Amino acid sequence: MIKLVVSLAAVVMLAGCQTAYYSTMEKLGIEKRDILVDRVDDAKDSQGEAQEEFRSALERLDSMLSIDGGELEENYKALKDDYEASKKSAEQVRERIDAVDDVAQDLFDEWNEELEQYSNETLRRQSERQLRETERRYSRLIATMERAAGKMDPVLAKLQDNVLYLKHNLNAQAITAIRGEFDTLQADIRVLIEEMETAISESNEFIEAMNSGG
Repeated sequence: MIKLVVSLAAVVMLAGCQTAYYSTMEKLGIEKRDILVDRVDDAKDSQGEAQEEFRSALERLDSMLSIDGGELEENYKALKDDYEASKKSAEQVRERIDAVDDVAQDLFDEWNEELEQYSNETLRRQSERQLRETERRYSRLIATMERAAGKMDPVLAKLQDNVLYLKHNLNAQAITAIRGEFDTLQADIRVLIEEMETAISESNEFIEAMNSGG
């Protein structure tokens, strides 16, 4: 339900400013921390989807290394589609990481400001400790997400190189040429997938901590 409301409220943000968006969400009973959890979950999902797209492109390229010349053009078109899908998924990952960081910074700014509103010093200190712990967990999460995202560009560049080369060289010599680069690309994609698995795991831990009141 929160995802649906957040999606609908995003329309408001497009028509106005971030402040109006947050105001609308608060009227619906959804605070910034809820939005942050939702966006972390979305970013986690996009990383999972990107993993599958990169894995599919690698498997497609692998299969091309052992096919007959007559099948090259058909498989080239499929590889090109896989590359475009991987590129689109990578863009979505970056957009969702940016969306996570936007609301996280707004949440922390608001939380810091509200610390000054306490009249009870004990409660203020407890809230500040909770804020610092949340900031610490978030810093680790965003660093992991960004590190995984940073592995995407080199992989996309190598995939693009292979697609461009095959576009004009659909023959056995082209297969021989890209075979020499395949092991490196395979290793890069495996590292990327492992980094994304780490980011997904960190995301789950962050979401669990936020939902438990951390």
